[in-house]
Amino acid sequence: MKILLTSPEYPDTYWSFKHALKFINKKASNPPLGLLTVASMLPESWEKKLVDLNVRELHDRDILWADYVFIGAMSIQSASVHQIIKKCQKNGARIVAGGPLFTGNPEKYTHVDHMILNEAEITLPMFLNDLQTHRPRRIYRTSNFADIKQTPPPDYSLIDAKEYAQLSLQYSRGCPFNCEFCEITTLLGRKFRTKSTWQILNELQNIYLTGFRGNVFFVDDNFIGNRKRLKTDLLPAVINWNEKHSFPFTFTTEASINLADDPELMDQMVRAGFVKVFVGIESPDEASLQECNKHLNSERNMMECVNRMQSAGLEVTAGFIVGFDNDTPQIFQRQIDFIQKSGIITAMVGLLNAPSNTRLYKRLLKEGRITKKSSGDNTDYSLNFIPKMDKELLLNGYQNIVSSIYSSKAYYERVVRFLKLYEPRLRERTSLTFDKIMALIRSIILLGVLSKNRIYYWKLFFWSLFRRPKLFPLAITYSIYGYHFQKVFNDIP
Repeated sequence: MKILLTSPEYPDTYWSFKHALKFINKKASNPPLGLLTVASMLPESWEKKLVDLNVRELHDRDILWADYVFIGAMSIQSASVHQIIKKCQKNGARIVAGGPLFTGNPEKYTHVDHMILNEAEITLPMFLNDLQTHRPRRIYRTSNFADIKQTPPPDYSLIDAKEYAQLSLQYSRGCPFNCEFCEITTLLGRKFRTKSTWQILNELQNIYLTGFRGNVFFVDDNFIGNRKRLKTDLLPAVINWNEKHSFPFTFTTEASINLADDPELMDQMVRAGFVKVFVGIESPDEASLQECNKHLNSERNMMECVNRMQSAGLEVTAGFIVGFDNDTPQIFQRQIDFIQKSGIITAMVGLLNAPSNTRLYKRLLKEGRITKKSSGDNTDYSLNFIPKMDKELLLNGYQNIVSSIYSSKAYYERVVRFLKLYEPRLRERTSLTFDKIMALIRSIILLGVLSKNRIYYWKLFFWSLFRRPKLFPLAITYSIYGYHFQKVFNDIP
């Protein structure tokens, strides 16, 4: 068999970092980890190629080469998926599809020949067995969850690591919490499942052998779901591995806010090489937190939690949501104030949406408030339900938040506030590269010369150069991030 694995293109969103990537001469933020893992589940004798549409174009010759075209996608990639399917139809290709997009809405994709839904560790072998007997079914699904200790390592040989800003791996699946707006528990369950420490060290070694040096993203939805195992097993092993290899990698991940309650865990994460963690803060409003079942965040001082994590050496990036039923017009300024005072540079503020696999979707559907399927992008000024707040007021309030926090003045103020207090305990030991030098030069030209708000760039440039020289590269990185965020949010002044 000849298998073409295709990763659809991501639109220009908050998380794409499309406008920042050109500074560092990269084509995409992350490789398609799901497809790389699926590739390792296929028979070794099969020929496999990967076309990541975020890196290069999909040509007819690629499709004509293949016996099957595999598509793995998330909801936000739906527009690109439709284009791939049309191209496959034109060339008479057979399509095999899987991932959250197809698992959530299989009925929409009538032109797909075979659906590998839920977790591929269970459903893909079913398809492969039926394929051997020439009797493959159209849909394969399961209500069970996979033992990811049996999951093979991703096949990194299918990508050119130099084309990506960071590489990624996965330690765990599932989340013990059950936030109303989140579809993770429906797709992956509430039971926290982990790979073995040996698997993670093996994957790190495989990434190391690609020649990649830089940041590795643990894509877990909640990295700290089993804190005891982290502290006694995984993190000590990663600390030892990174030290033996002279710290080729730094790490980022996602975690719940109770990470701030565990100084020992934060210390170990920092010593292992973790430099950044994404936290779902959602809202400073207690009623809205209760409404969405975000009980872990309620009745705690979240500002203090952010400070504790950042003081420990972990930069906090965070998600915020507006549009809850309990939100009042005062929520917009409260969100702005929290973000500015906390010094959270990368604040992903989104409008509440209801993905079809969530409890929120079911509740709003019962209330007759669902208007369409969610796009998967909660920063595109769209809603898929009728909000309690006047819709125009909500959209204007949301626009005010992003215009405020990503204006040059406010954004650079947050960068300085963060850098004044941030004390990285582990210096990144990756060498100075041509790409990094070019990123600095491009930032000077684009942000320091051509930008109408160049005064803020130069203030940060010289402040960090003379006051916090060790953090100067980080200051330039944040300047580049700010450029991307402003582009995504329509060139905010």
